[in-house]
Amino acid sequence: MLEHISLPVKNFAKSEKFYVAALKPLGYKLTRDYSPEAAGFFEGGHTSFWISKKARTVAIHVAFLAKSRRAVQAFYAAALKAGGKDNGAPGRREGYGYAAFVHDPDGHNIEAVLFEKGDE
Repeated sequence: MLEHISLPVKNFAKSEKFYVAALKPLGYKLTRDYSPEAAGFFEGGHTSFWISKKARTVAIHVAFLAKSRRAVQAFYAAALKAGGKDNGAPGRREGYGYAAFVHDPDGHNIEAVLFEKGDE
């Protein structure tokens, strides 16, 4: 299990606002705010997701485990409303799970996914 991940972002204020909104449906809360340099989001017993201001970023993929299809759908709607760009609407991915994808303000591919019985 990963202890935490830190995602580099260029515009800290914009990204912090995006992640506060997008991760709320997945149960994440902003608990460590070191604006304008870093912020940590708490879920599942510890602060496992961080953003940190960097001059340069390279887009990566981060997937968050959702507890329900409704949470995946709420994540997607909140992320789009907060300025994310569609990269795959909520839906069943054969042999994978129920997932939704958005690009955050820096172009990172952010996913919420639910693995259901029968998923591999």
